[in-house]
Amino acid sequence: SGKSTTTGHLIYQCGGIDKRTIEKFEKEAAELGKGSFKYAWVLDKLKAERERGITIDIALWKFETPRYYV
Repeated sequence: SGKSTTTGHLIYQCGGIDKRTIEKFEKEAAELGKGSFKYAWVLDKLKAERERGITIDIALWKFETPRYYV
């Protein structure tokens, strides 16, 4: 439990996604009563995943840091 949230937070902290997008996810998650899911939504794109709070489909995310391509 918490794998998508942890991964989404890592992507955000490393600059793989911008603050405005996270704020959008936070607002949408709060509207569904799932405010703490904002980082999980970086990876969980399906409507069913977001409504149920579970990961159904796999996700791949690539990003670069000053030293690494992750």
